Amino acid sequence: MSKIKVAIVGVGNCASALLQGLEMYKTVPEKEEIIGLMNYDLGGYKPGDIEVVAAFDIDKRKVGKELKEALFALPNCTKVFFDDLPAYPVTVRMGHILDSIGEHYSAFAESETIFAADQEPCSVKNVLQESGAEILLNYLPVGSEQAARFYAEAALEAGVGFINAMPVFIASDPEWEKKFKQRNLPLIGDDVKGQLGATVIHRTLARLFENRGVRIDRCYQLNFGGNTDFLNMLNQERLSTKKKSKTQSVQAELATPLPEENIHIGPSDYIPWLKDHKICHIQMEGRGFGGIPISLELKLAVEDSPNSGGVTIDAIRCMKLALDRGLGGALVSISAFTMKSPPLQFSDNEALMMVKDYIEGSRKR
Repeated sequence: MSKIKVAIVGVGNCASALLQGLEMYKTVPEKEEIIGLMNYDLGGYKPGDIEVVAAFDIDKRKVGKELKEALFALPNCTKVFFDDLPAYPVTVRMGHILDSIGEHYSAFAESETIFAADQEPCSVKNVLQESGAEILLNYLPVGSEQAARFYAEAALEAGVGFINAMPVFIASDPEWEKKFKQRNLPLIGDDVKGQLGATVIHRTLARLFENRGVRIDRCYQLNFGGNTDFLNMLNQERLSTKKKSKTQSVQAELATPLPEENIHIGPSDYIPWLKDHKICHIQMEGRGFGGIPISLELKLAVEDSPNSGGVTIDAIRCMKLALDRGLGGALVSISAFTMKSPPLQFSDNEALMMVKDYIEGSRKR
C-alpha cells in the first residue's frame, strides 16, 4: 500500500502522542497481540503507513525546529512512552496566529503557555502542495475558532482532505461540508473523542440508563487537567464551543434531552502539576422502578493526549480510503465514531457497525 501523507497543524501534546504511537506500533511484530488499537490493519493500511510530511505551529520553541525536537518542546507535557523517534525530514513551519493565543496567557509561566515566534507566517497552501500532503490534521488549541476556519480553507485551496480534531464546528456545519463536497475532498470532524474518554463513558452510561428504563433527571461531568487545552479553557469565551460539543454529544444519547439547568458538562479547572493527566468526575441521578431514586458516581483518570491517538489513526486511514475511492464531503460513519460533534449523531455501537461497513466498502460514507 502507498504511504498516507499527512500534514499537522499544532505540534502539541496530541501530535506528540500520535507520532510516538505510530513509531511504537511499527516495532510490534504483527503476530503479537496489538494493545491500544481498534484496527491494526484498516482497509490494507497499517499505522506505519502514515507519514507526516509537513507541520505548522506558532510557538517560538517549535517553529524552525526539526519535527522530532518540536514534539518534545515546551509547553508539551504528555507522557513520553516511546522516545525512539526517527529524524523526520520535516521542519516546523510558522503558521498563522489569528486567535490561537489566549489573552489570559500573560498571567502564567512561559513553560505552561504558547509564546509566538517572531516570524512571518508561511503560505500554508504552498507548503501543503509542495510536501505532497493528502490530509491536513487540525490539532489547534481549544478556542482557535478563526484559525481552525483558516486552515480548513487552506485545505480546500490546496486540494487536501481535512480532519478537524478540535471543537470548532466545520464538518458539522452544512456550509463547510458543502464546500468540501463541491471540491470532492473528504472531511472528518468535529472534536475528537478519546479512546476511553469522559464523553464516551458518559454517553455509554446515558444509553445504559435509557435502555434499562431509568429516567435520568440530572447529571454533571467535571474535568481537570494541566495541559494547554485546560489552560485555554479558563477563558470562558474560548470554552464555549468545547462545552457545547461535549454536552450535545451526551444529549444525543437521550430520547428526551435534559433541560439546560439539569445538565452540566465541561472542563472545570486547570491544575498545572497534573500536566497531560486528566481526571473526570461524572454524577448521574435518576429514577428507576417505582420512581425510586438511583445515583451513580464515577471517576476516570487518563493521560489525555494518548487517549485520542488510536481513534485519530483510524480517522486518518478512513480518510485515505475515501481519497482512494474518490469520495468528497463529510464522512458520516467515521465522524460519528471518532468525533463528539459529527454531522450526524449515532450511538457508538451504531457508528462502529457503520465504520466496519465503510471499511469493507458496503457503505459509501
